[in-house]
Amino acid sequence: MYGGRAAPRSPGLRLASPRRSRQCVWKSGRGRGRWCGRELRAQSTLRRSGHLTRAFGSRVGRGLVRGRSGLGSPLRWSEIALAGARAGSPLLEPKKRVCFRPRGGCVSEELRRDFKEKGIRKVKVGGFDVDGLLRGKYISLEKLWSALDKGFGFCDVIFGWDICDQLYDNATVTGWETGYPDALARIDASSFRILPDAPDTAHFLVDFHTQDGGPHPACPRNLLKKVIDEARAAGFTAKFSAEFEFWVFQETPDSMHSKGFRDLDPLSPGMFGYSWLRAGQHQALLDDILDTCAEYDIEIEGIHTETGPGVWEAALRYDDVLAAADKAALFKTTLKQICARHDLSVTFMAKWNADLPGSSGHIHQSLWDAQEQINLFAAGGSDRLSETGRHYLGGLVTLAPELTALYSPFVNSYKRYVPGVWAPLNASWGIENRTCGSRVILGPTDHATRIEFRQTAADINPYIAMAACLGAGLYGIAEKIEPPAMTKGDATSDSDPTLALPLTLEAAVERLRGSEVARIALGDDFVDHFIRTRDWECREYRKAVTDWELRRYFEAV
Repeated sequence: MYGGRAAPRSPGLRLASPRRSRQCVWKSGRGRGRWCGRELRAQSTLRRSGHLTRAFGSRVGRGLVRGRSGLGSPLRWSEIALAGARAGSPLLEPKKRVCFRPRGGCVSEELRRDFKEKGIRKVKVGGFDVDGLLRGKYISLEKLWSALDKGFGFCDVIFGWDICDQLYDNATVTGWETGYPDALARIDASSFRILPDAPDTAHFLVDFHTQDGGPHPACPRNLLKKVIDEARAAGFTAKFSAEFEFWVFQETPDSMHSKGFRDLDPLSPGMFGYSWLRAGQHQALLDDILDTCAEYDIEIEGIHTETGPGVWEAALRYDDVLAAADKAALFKTTLKQICARHDLSVTFMAKWNADLPGSSGHIHQSLWDAQEQINLFAAGGSDRLSETGRHYLGGLVTLAPELTALYSPFVNSYKRYVPGVWAPLNASWGIENRTCGSRVILGPTDHATRIEFRQTAADINPYIAMAACLGAGLYGIAEKIEPPAMTKGDATSDSDPTLALPLTLEAAVERLRGSEVARIALGDDFVDHFIRTRDWECREYRKAVTDWELRRYFEAV
């Protein structure tokens, strides 16, 4: 179930994994350290959420137009066949998100003992850049022990180049004028995992900081932490999950490049959505995905074929928003590695083929109290959202057009914004309406009540997209924004210009550039840097000569 407690479950739902023994034991609490639930220091109640008013209301009044409101356990996989479980579905009681606290107060000493017990000899560390790429390296054990306390240097060029490692000519956080110095990388000990393919190798995520110790303004994980702090200070716990569609091909990197990424051979032919047959035909790959992700602490709640040749959808289990973003970001990299073992390739492009559907990357979200016992979106079993949920939805929907660049960060993202491919074309909402940009899911119980944000595609940077969603929702609560009228029926036919989404990256960047709310919620430094990176992306695209142009004009003009 999405968030909090769930209804009693059948013992038959919990299946033993044949590879469970290699799962990260740090996460399951068998290490020498003492495990504890996450402690929230925020003491404010929902009725005294003045922090949100101070954070948002100090710079922006209540000038936004308010519309009419239309609202008054981990599965262990062996031989289970799946037929369409969705992110956040009410299946199992969630695991409590925990953090590691060494008994003696020294993370290094506890890790040393744990490493010795598990035979860990190597360490891999990494963090995510603005485009959502995991940038990392191996470090020695000796360096790890030092870095746990002091951090270590990591060249900040990762925030000074694009997705193809081309250097920006307009960045200000780093560049030729700064000499591309080291950023300070701090290891998040609670992110400890063991690489499934290398049981002697530990993996940690890092956060990037400036040399004076402050959060690096271009680090997406820092951005999400900033928004989480705002939520916690107001007494909220945010729970999120992601679901991704991805296309699998019988290709290797070499073969794809040699073909120019055209005429690729899909994993399987035909349109086979929710196909029991196709899932069984690719059982070895499916088992590898499920088992490897489980070992890597990325729990998949459901996976099935989608409509299209070789396309699948995986729904990840919900968690506290930072953990959910970690898992979503790691899932994309992990899946590419899994497919490579089978001589396959995978893409999360929003639209890889003009004649086929795009790849969605929906984000499920809800707010809970500080004790994580009460879903604050639920209205006591009624058929509507609570006031908190309604205002959160109001912020999410109202701000969607001006935050679109954060949700759709690439030129290709907007090839999905066309009719007939299950992508929203406007900032609409509805109850159980998959044509809308935001789908309200009331669920079978209060605990399952949530909002599914459907505007995002599989190409998102989960940290940035989730930070934008949460920031928009918090702003809606602070400003008591009512959502526009609920859409019933096909939302794609709604011609209300106030709900229209930008249809190109260039247009989306201009909307973001003029968004004061984005700067309030996410900070000037990050917004300025992100806009510069998207300006660069647009300029790079304008220089390109496409196949479409050659076919259309080469001979005829």
